[in-house]
Order: sequence, then structure tokens, then C-alpha cells
Amino acid sequence: MHHDGSGLPYQPNPRYAAVGGAVARGWPAALAELPERVRVVALDGPWALDWDGVRAALAAARPGLALLDVRPHLAPWAEIEARTEAGALAHDPHFAALSQATLADFFTALPAVRPGEELTVVYGPGAALVEHDALWYADLPKRYAEAAIAAGTGTNLGQRPSDGPGGTRRLFYIDWPILDRHRDSLADRIDRWIDLQDPDAPASLDGAALRATAAGLARRPFRTRPTFNTTPWGGQWGRRELGFNPEGPNTALGYELIAPESGVLIGGRPGAGTGAGEGGGEGEGSEDSGPQIELPFQLLVALHPELVLGETVHEMFGTSFPIRFDYLDTVDGGNLSVHCHPQPDYMKEVFGWPYTQHETYYLMSGSEQNTVFLGLRDDADVSEFHHRAHAADAEGTPFPIERFVQTFPATPHQLFLIPGGTPHGSGAGNVVLEVSATPYLYSLRFYDWLRRDARNRQRAVHVEHAFRNLDTERTGDAVARDLVQSPRILRKGEGWREEVLGRLPEMFFVVHRLAVDAQATAPDRTDGRFHVVNVVEGDGVLVRTEAGVEHRVGYAETLVVPAAVGRYTVTGLGARESRVVKAFVK
Repeated sequence: MHHDGSGLPYQPNPRYAAVGGAVARGWPAALAELPERVRVVALDGPWALDWDGVRAALAAARPGLALLDVRPHLAPWAEIEARTEAGALAHDPHFAALSQATLADFFTALPAVRPGEELTVVYGPGAALVEHDALWYADLPKRYAEAAIAAGTGTNLGQRPSDGPGGTRRLFYIDWPILDRHRDSLADRIDRWIDLQDPDAPASLDGAALRATAAGLARRPFRTRPTFNTTPWGGQWGRRELGFNPEGPNTALGYELIAPESGVLIGGRPGAGTGAGEGGGEGEGSEDSGPQIELPFQLLVALHPELVLGETVHEMFGTSFPIRFDYLDTVDGGNLSVHCHPQPDYMKEVFGWPYTQHETYYLMSGSEQNTVFLGLRDDADVSEFHHRAHAADAEGTPFPIERFVQTFPATPHQLFLIPGGTPHGSGAGNVVLEVSATPYLYSLRFYDWLRRDARNRQRAVHVEHAFRNLDTERTGDAVARDLVQSPRILRKGEGWREEVLGRLPEMFFVVHRLAVDAQATAPDRTDGRFHVVNVVEGDGVLVRTEAGVEHRVGYAETLVVPAAVGRYTVTGLGARESRVVKAFVK
């Protein structure tokens, strides 16, 4: 490992102060702040919430409250499926086209509300579609919905338990895009944001403070809350090096920054940990550190796209934050599947995403004996590869993938470029920092080593999707020449240098690396487009904006530097050189 435990400790719960108000705890506190004139509150939120529990808690907090559930007004499940499943992927077992439906499409009719003497709360997904005087949004981060579906206790949007079990396919490609667009459309008029991760003591923030907090974050560097997921190939680095202890057996996928799922923690007791200067800091937190809420990162982008993304990036990508940082941990684990991601036209026309899943692998930890799979061999027989992949899937027949796909040494701190259509995968024993385009649910597997899943079924591969997207031009020596580039010094000063690690014409983002000696300071600036940075080696750095906001960043931590920050500096901490990977839209 390239980290010996010195320097800044990894912060699993970075958080920031609320601006313009404090985070409140409990339903009574939220109800007490309602203006007298309000007769109807719409309480909207995701399907995964325990809405029956919400109803009971509200009734207990304010006896006599009139409560109206919108869920009985949803269309029958067969009708919902017919309205939301269409096109070439309607019967695909693994993928669906990204849904363009709206939440209104799920209802036969909306309930009519007749305000009475007592306050009425209309609740459930889509409650905001009903006429109301005040709008509340109750939230639960997406990881809860995914866990419930995986456990067999969750259903999909609009699905009753009697309609059968829920599935991640609909959750990822249909439910989440619809619910995200609905939530983002409400962002500028939400009167109270309620975090229901602790249903007995929900934490909430009024709408004005919510928007003031978002505006503050959009002008300063900040981190999102990291999470780790487990997989059959996962390793132990996240647990050993960073202190993550997931419920599962490994720390395979480390989501440092994945815009559709990441959240930002607000409240608690900011400044208790590494410190982040004025406007809120970070802290490990404790039980007595006060209530906190988790705001979806995507909500901040929806509220302030030009401040976060920059004007040019906003024009290119709308409110989609286009870069993600995550870890692939195979230390004491297994090989990843060998897979590719969609070519741009296929991504747009079949899957419905306007831009594709170009990736890069940065080797935070590896060795010359370990492997990265990348690109076709120049003597690869693609038709035989296709036949072998199908035989492995259908009959469980193993085959040597190295006959078709090249392997490279997993050299520490090497960057591998992976444009859409390029077969690739990390071998066992590595830690990859994946610096990539944001789409992250389209790994088209050629071969997965006949691996079994948690239910002892052979893991799914997607042979036809994979071969339809395979780039047969990127083969042989061209792979090493184009996709395994050597660092090129871009600029340097006393005690620091910035290098270009990887750049391709077809990839919209570029990856640089800043090396900063201990106590040396490198100047930088966003030039009107956001940066994402990660400390890949050393004791950490101090990022300081021209406005005087400071943020410490330790080993393996990822920091968003919004476009609005402008000029900033990076100072090396500790007693040795720190290296920082930086990505941005070209």
C-alpha cells in the first residue's frame, strides 16, 4: 500500500453547517413551524419510504390531523407497466431504457382535497401534484431502496406487495429517473426538507435554509458522503485502509462521488474533525452532535447548475453532473468481469442516456505481477470470442479470456484510458480509482469467470449487448499507444508540478495529476468548469479558495471544487509529497 496511516485520517462522514437556519428534530418541531394560514400540506417523497409509519407518526404528533394518502389513486400495476415499458429493451432481463415518464403518468386521477378546520396532510409519492398551501419533501437516500429490493422486502414505484416482488432493473432505469426529475422540479419551492433515515426522530430543515445552504455549497469545495457496496469479486482495502466496515463480506465498490446516488451531510456538529474553515467543516460526528440531514448531491446541481458545473458544462450536460469517482477494490478479492460500456450512439438510442460511459482506471495500488485487462489482442478471432462467451454463459464452459483480450501490468499510479466499446477489467489484488463519466449502470459483460452470486446462481453476463458495442478497431499495439499514456508535465513551480495523465479526442473529460511537496503551494483555477480531485498518495492537502474557505483532504478522499470557486491553492500537508488526481470537462 502507498499509505502508511500517517497524515489526515479518512473521514467517512464529511459534513457542513446549515446556512440560514438550524436542522430540527422530530415531527412536532416541523409542524410547529407551519404558518397559521396553511390548511393543506403536500408531503412528497420517494416510494421506498415507510409511508404508513409516516402517517402514524404524524397522527401521534398532532391529534386530529386530517391525513390523505395519494397511493390508492395510482393506476393498476399492469397499466403502470404498460405506460412505462417500451422499445427494444421492454423484455430485456437486465436493462431498460432510461424512462422519460413522469410521476403523473402513474395515477388514474388525483385525490380532491377539501380543506377543513383542521390541517390536512396529503402524503405519498406525487403528493405535490395535489393543490396545496405548503410543500414538504421527505427523503430516504437511494441505498435504502436498493437494500430493500435486494432483501425482497421492497417493491417498485406504484407496485403493491400483491403485484409480486420488486426488481433492481425497474428501480435503476425507471423509478429513480422519474423520482429524481420530480424531486428536482420541486427544489425551488420546497418549504421543508425532511430526512427520514431515523423514522422516530426525523431531521428537517426549512426551505429557505435548504436553498441558502445549497447556494453556499455551490460556491465552495465540499465532499459527498462515501459508501461501499459488496460484490462477489470484492476486496478488503476499504475495510483495512479506510476503516469502512460494511455489513457485507467486502468493500468492492467505493462510491466516492456518483451524482445520481451521492449525498451531502448537513448539520450535526461541523468543524469537529478536520476542519473546513468558515461556512462549515467536517467532523466524524457523535451521538450528541445534533441532528443532520443528507441532501442529494444532484439536488444541489439542479438548484445551481451554473455555479456547480460552470456555464459551458451546463450547456453541454444540462443538470447532469458528468464525472464520477469510485473505487474498485479487489485486494484479496477476485478479478472483475471483462466487460465494455456502450458506444455513444447505442447509449443514446437504446439506453436513453445522452452521453456514454467512458472510463479510466487509476491504479492507487497494484503491482507488476497483477493484471489489468484492456483492449483486444491483434490476433483475436472475434467470432470465436463471441462463440466462447455464449458457451460460458449457456453451458458454464470456461475459456482463457487472455486469448482475446490483452493484459497489462497493474503498475501503481498508471492511468488506463477506457473509451466506450473497449473490453476491460481489473484483476485481483488491485485498488482502482475509477475516474469516469457519470453513467455507471451499463457494464456489458463478456465473461465473468463463471462466478456465482449470493443465491448461488451463475452471475449474469450480457453477451449480445457487449458484442454489439465491441470496438474491434482498438487492438494490438494501438491499445498500449493510445490507452496507456505516459505523464506529460503541463506546468510546474517551486515544490509542485501538474501532469496530464490521459487525454483522448473522443473522451469529454481529461485526467491530470498534481504533485505537491510538503508545505509547498500550487496555484490552480477552475476556469469556469468544476474540478473533482482525489488524494492518491501522501498525507493530504489543504485546498484554499480565494474567498478564504479552507478544506483539508486526506488520502483517498474526493473533493468537488465547483466552477464558481475560481482561483484556489493546493498546499501539501505532512512531511512528504502528496499526489492529487484531478478531472474536469475539456
